[in-house]
Amino acid sequence: MRFGENFMNEIKSRVRVSDVVAKHVKLKRQGREFSGLSPFTGEKTPSFFVNDEKGFYHCFSSGKHGDAISFLMELEGLTFPEAVERLAEQIGIEMPKSDPAAEQRAARNKNTINWMEHAQEFFQKSLYRNVGESSRDYLKGRGLTKTAADYFGIGYAPNNFSALKDDLIQKGAKLNTLIEAGLLVQPEDTSRQPWDRFRDRIMFPIHDSRGRLVAFGGRAMDSSSKAKYLNSPETPIFQKGQLLYNYHRAHKAVSSPQSSHRGLIVAEGYMDVIALARAGFKHAVAPMGTALTESQLMLLWRSGPEPILCFDGDKAGIRAAYRSIERALPLISPTRTLRFAMLPDGEDPDDLIKTKGKIEMQNILSQSIPLVKMLWEREINLESLNSPEAKAGLKSRIFDAIKEIQNEEVRAQYRNDLLGRFDSEFGRGVKYQSNNFTSSRNPSTALKATMRPNAITTAREKRLISAILEWPELLNYLDEVFFGLKFTSSAAIQMQSTLLSYWQLTKSVEKSSLNAHIANHGMELLKSGFSRDRQLITAAMGGIDAELETRTAIWIKEASTLSGFNQLDADGSETINLMAEAIRNDNTVALKRRMRASKGERD
Repeated sequence: MRFGENFMNEIKSRVRVSDVVAKHVKLKRQGREFSGLSPFTGEKTPSFFVNDEKGFYHCFSSGKHGDAISFLMELEGLTFPEAVERLAEQIGIEMPKSDPAAEQRAARNKNTINWMEHAQEFFQKSLYRNVGESSRDYLKGRGLTKTAADYFGIGYAPNNFSALKDDLIQKGAKLNTLIEAGLLVQPEDTSRQPWDRFRDRIMFPIHDSRGRLVAFGGRAMDSSSKAKYLNSPETPIFQKGQLLYNYHRAHKAVSSPQSSHRGLIVAEGYMDVIALARAGFKHAVAPMGTALTESQLMLLWRSGPEPILCFDGDKAGIRAAYRSIERALPLISPTRTLRFAMLPDGEDPDDLIKTKGKIEMQNILSQSIPLVKMLWEREINLESLNSPEAKAGLKSRIFDAIKEIQNEEVRAQYRNDLLGRFDSEFGRGVKYQSNNFTSSRNPSTALKATMRPNAITTAREKRLISAILEWPELLNYLDEVFFGLKFTSSAAIQMQSTLLSYWQLTKSVEKSSLNAHIANHGMELLKSGFSRDRQLITAAMGGIDAELETRTAIWIKEASTLSGFNQLDADGSETINLMAEAIRNDNTVALKRRMRASKGERD
């Protein structure tokens, strides 16, 4: 929906940013501004500021900046129209009138949601009546307490064709409204009365991103039922391909300042989400019985750059993971990707947590693997690779998959990674060492390999990247070794890729041009994470007055502990090898000479 200039000006003139922010952040006045702890990070020292006169907030710890509308979009995951509507309601002004048909639809949808809420009340009451006894026993057997069932709004639809219909009609509902809401089924023979869609089922309410009740999912109590799970049909208020179960709660949990998660957990079903949430993983969601759609992926990325898809480790779970790859590849970017956590064959999150506890669940999530490795596993396990033709087919499929990636920088990184894996597996070219990569033809083993870097390695990677960002002239001497390093953290890999694209485009390294390149590629927020501890990095690299040769020597010593550095000999990087030798021998004169030679080669 588009809003007129006059309407938006009225919103901005009547809404104080501090009033909106204060509902989520405890603010303290400092002169003309307000300060508080960032709602986006778990900081202990306030770096979040609000200026009502200028109409903006700024968060130094996360780099986020904007007005009241963007604040609600960032914190609550609202769309622009949703945020505008929220503010309009708060200050008591009417939303702009659209065409009469649109207004009628909005009013009808509001009425439909009202009756959906009445239906939930009926289902919840039915669960605790005599008709719901078997359902209560089932939930108890699954470890669900009454408190948990009430929190998620779980209910029961009686095994009766008109129980819900009779209750809602008595309260004033119209048959056509209940049919449009998907609560009743209208038979083809219109002379017959509509009947309840959900019968003898445990009912799970489904909400949209704003927390409005828009649909239900029902689990059959009768094991002979044709459909174990039955969802509401597509309606004016419910399009299942655009929503995720429990998203409204999960987004709030992952956006909390106390949260350190880089994205949501995607499970396969309602009970999995509930089991995860009860075990402390409150940032879990699930699709409604379908493969992830493009809209659902974009919804996931609104909550974080690296959602984890948690699938059962059986054939069906692996197929679901592979389908997700197909959907995601055209959409991934330096700030949008997926990770995969495969459970043991035959277990779902609910089973695993019950038998092995939440610590084991956390271990599996911590060992999630990146999308690129899952893609490799998909292709290498498609067929036996014992012939040149099969290997050629594998390489062809790799190129086909890479072509699907729209982001140029990510596409280049995937090409290098996947072809490197191919060379490593089949003995072509220089031996490739991927990040913690372990080749295996057995997905049940390979998919459990950890990709999470340890804290020491991550800190070292940060120092190396931060030093290059602070003194980019180091690239004149260290380009070969820097771009040959195999970083493990996603942030370091992304920034290395950005620096590589800059290096390929420029002949003269300048800090200002590098910063402009980073900004043009939308990597400013990522850069801020590396530049945050500038004083510590300066100290680690010899201090503020250190000469370039000193910084170079320190940097090479740091880099020598990482994977990829030892490849220099194999790659024939004579200049860097001689520089490293000069450093080991503490020969400053030789180091300066080699550095001048390297710079001359660059120019």
